[in-house]
Amino acid sequence: MTQSRDQKRGLTLSAALLGWLFDGLEMGLFPVIARPALQELLGLNGDKLVGIWMGRITAVFLLGAAAGGIAFGWLGDRVGRVRAMSLSILAYSVFTGLCYFAGTPWQLAFFRFMAALGMGGEWSLGVALVMETWPSHSRPWLAGVIGAAANFGFLLIAVVTLILPVGPHSWRWVMLIGAAPALLTFLIRIFVPESQRWKEAVRKTGAHPFREIFRPPLFRSVVIAVILTSVVLIGTWASVQWIPLWIGRLTHGASPHAMAISQALGAAGAICGCFCGPLVAHAWGRRRSYFALCALSLGSCEALFLLMHRYSPIFLVLAFIVGFFTATFYGWLALYLPELFPTRVRATGQGLSYNFGRIFAAAGALAAGNLVSHYDGDYARMAARISLVYVIGMVAICFAPETKLALPE
Repeated sequence: MTQSRDQKRGLTLSAALLGWLFDGLEMGLFPVIARPALQELLGLNGDKLVGIWMGRITAVFLLGAAAGGIAFGWLGDRVGRVRAMSLSILAYSVFTGLCYFAGTPWQLAFFRFMAALGMGGEWSLGVALVMETWPSHSRPWLAGVIGAAANFGFLLIAVVTLILPVGPHSWRWVMLIGAAPALLTFLIRIFVPESQRWKEAVRKTGAHPFREIFRPPLFRSVVIAVILTSVVLIGTWASVQWIPLWIGRLTHGASPHAMAISQALGAAGAICGCFCGPLVAHAWGRRRSYFALCALSLGSCEALFLLMHRYSPIFLVLAFIVGFFTATFYGWLALYLPELFPTRVRATGQGLSYNFGRIFAAAGALAAGNLVSHYDGDYARMAARISLVYVIGMVAICFAPETKLALPE
């Protein structure tokens, strides 16, 4: 049966949304289970070494995501978005499930690295596929949906762990949830059509993505995109993602629900922020909106980490606000990055830029772990220092090009 254009668009968007949702679930797993999992694997009751291992495993995860994003982005430009996306989802599903069998922190780090290879590729492939299938006038709201989908995954795992609190002897079952998306790969391969725009671009000029993006004029776009995404990812992974651990310390581990509640509120704020980010970018322009979002993210993070000294309702309100502002970038990036690269190299250009940012975020996560140790377990003091990275973003955006809504061919 021949699919209509609207059916093809609907199937493409549905598959990508489910992929991004499970991406978010995959990323949201570890902040929730990190403290009890590491306590069990290290044989500890307190937080000694937990911060250091949190930094190491987060860094390993980000490096895996960076490698996977680059590799699967290249694969998407060579063999097609749909085939590469199916493989990426299968990879992160299988290896997340295998975390159940980890017996040491290093084994957990290894499985997280392997899962991240697939997770890193899915974002850029899904963005390229959706943006090339839908018309240009739909792109601002699509970018918001793209950014919000992953945060629904964050919210989902927070709700699950709120209902069934995670402890040192129950964290493994949570990792099995991450194996569920493997079923999605079969549906994608059967029902989701390939990007016609990609097929036509490859037919006309061939696909030599790495050769093109490392030469002028595209190389400048890559450098700008790497800096802008690095700021966003460092802010998230080296600062905001540590909030559940900080709450565990504030409550002395006596309230597992507190970590889940804060993550749920942060995810809810992030969902709202992701919808707002591309709309603001469309109304104000890409450069002005990114500058404003950096300023607001910096202000809200500093307020939370410097002014809050105990778990309270005001703490939760600020967690929502931090989630809102720091996540608006993920809708903004989904709108802006596709505009920097032509169709024939779009998945590679986005994958390289976004995931090179993850490499810098990995370095930030390691630095965060060391800072926590230096500050004697003071997560808030560390996160306040790391959040200053948004100042770099306010400077870098001044050198970025202002783009239009249409995608370059």
